[in-house]
Amino acid sequence: MEEKRKKVIIAMSGGVDSSVAAALLKKEGFDVVGVFMKFWGNGKCCTPESEKRARLVSEKLGIPFYVFNFQKEFKEKVVDYFSKQEKAGLTPNPCVVCNKEIKFGLLFKKALSLGADYIATGHYARLEDGKLLKGKDKDKDQSYFLWKLDKKVLKHVLFPVGDYTKPEIVKLAKKFKLPVLGLKESQDICFKVKFNKNPGPIVLYSGTNYGIKKVIGQHNGLWFYTIGQRKGIGLAGGPYYVLSKDVKKNILIVTKKEKNLYRKELSVKNVNWISEKHRSDVAHPIKVKVKIRYQHEPALAEFDGKKVIFNKPQRAITPGQSAVFYLPTGKAGKDQQLIAGATIK
Repeated sequence: MEEKRKKVIIAMSGGVDSSVAAALLKKEGFDVVGVFMKFWGNGKCCTPESEKRARLVSEKLGIPFYVFNFQKEFKEKVVDYFSKQEKAGLTPNPCVVCNKEIKFGLLFKKALSLGADYIATGHYARLEDGKLLKGKDKDKDQSYFLWKLDKKVLKHVLFPVGDYTKPEIVKLAKKFKLPVLGLKESQDICFKVKFNKNPGPIVLYSGTNYGIKKVIGQHNGLWFYTIGQRKGIGLAGGPYYVLSKDVKKNILIVTKKEKNLYRKELSVKNVNWISEKHRSDVAHPIKVKVKIRYQHEPALAEFDGKKVIFNKPQRAITPGQSAVFYLPTGKAGKDQQLIAGATIK
């Protein structure tokens, strides 16, 4: 009797990565089903053109194709969260929340209800023996955005492109003759939220005192600025850097000295441990490599489950962003395993 093939529902965006991921799964003998998710009516991630490409790829591969409308849930879970955090003076990471709530939340539940054994995406990340690892392509690695995932969910996840570099994926797209070549990649946020202006004073930092006497300009609303920002502040005689925000007083604090942006410590909340084995507590801090934003080079630090103390000061630590923790193994797979993540306080 022939063994039943494992069923995989793959999230297809109409891009190169998820299209090749679907082709690789089909080649490996899985029972593959393509799903296109609608998130945002006028977003960049789920346009009619993207849906059409995803459908064409599915036809080319000879796999079933469905469209799931998650617009209502995306608005509630991701867009409203983003707006609320921005208005609180924070710099949130909507991709992290979208992965947790939508792609590996809603889609995961839907996939299981349809009898799937796994869900798959085009993320550049790897899973080995229950460990979440960086993708092979260090420039494309997307493990940073996956720290909120539940360990129980990860048991049912596949990342087919994680063992490849981007150039290798493009070659595979040519080999499989997929109709997705020549597409421009976008790093922009996949939705836009219109914020009203809420002007307030810009003050120059001077030690611990940034009194109102040091007003040097006016900002348009604190949500238009992020820590470390240099361009677009609208001040003459710069450069100036955004140092912090006083939300209660609606004050934007800037500095002319870039060195003021560097800090050795940060506190976190909402820690999610992917690896219970390496879990830390206040009494037993662990050595880690910490990434404080997507393009940040992971830095050596100690972590006690609440506070991070870096070996060297780091630039523009930003409340609301994610701090993601990797093991500094010192071996061939140096800082490959993601063991935890948290939100910067």
